[in-house]
Amino acid sequence: MRARMALSYAGITVEIREVSLKDKPAHLLQVSPKGTVPVLILEDGLVIEQSLDIMHWALQQHDPDGWLSVELQQQGLLIAENDGSFKQNLDRYKYAIRFPEHSAEHYRQQGERFLEKLEQCLQHNAFLFGNAAGLADIAIFPFIRQFAAVDSVWFEAAAYPRLKLWLQSLINSILFESVMVKHPSYIG
Repeated sequence: MRARMALSYAGITVEIREVSLKDKPAHLLQVSPKGTVPVLILEDGLVIEQSLDIMHWALQQHDPDGWLSVELQQQGLLIAENDGSFKQNLDRYKYAIRFPEHSAEHYRQQGERFLEKLEQCLQHNAFLFGNAAGLADIAIFPFIRQFAAVDSVWFEAAAYPRLKLWLQSLINSILFESVMVKHPSYIG
């Protein structure tokens, strides 16, 4: 989702192919042997296999609002925490049955440390690093959306008013809506 959003924001048209990870097409495994998504294949044959790398590539092509110029080091640190410890806790929270060492609530509490940090970032601005969405917002948003969806009743009652406003504004954004179009599955 975040790769699609960055590509759309940068005005880069790509052919999107939905892939069933249970039945990976041979072509996907040919260009990306690890078989994870997303994968961006450039016209020159270069393959970019990580969503954050795809975001950076897209923004290097066209960055109309200067997402890459806004406190890049601080954005990078927040994104790294999201992609590291928060994502690990999110996965364990979502699939707690696969991680029986602790309860889902334990993993949620671990993830809440990051939610608290985001709530603090949003105390003075509508977005993480200002009053307009930027790289960190779009890179982190899909994971917060997933976290909120695990137990939406709990999330609605949770004491993160600024984070909830931020999340809802991104869900309602034209950018998000533009990438949520279903695409045909890829066979072959």
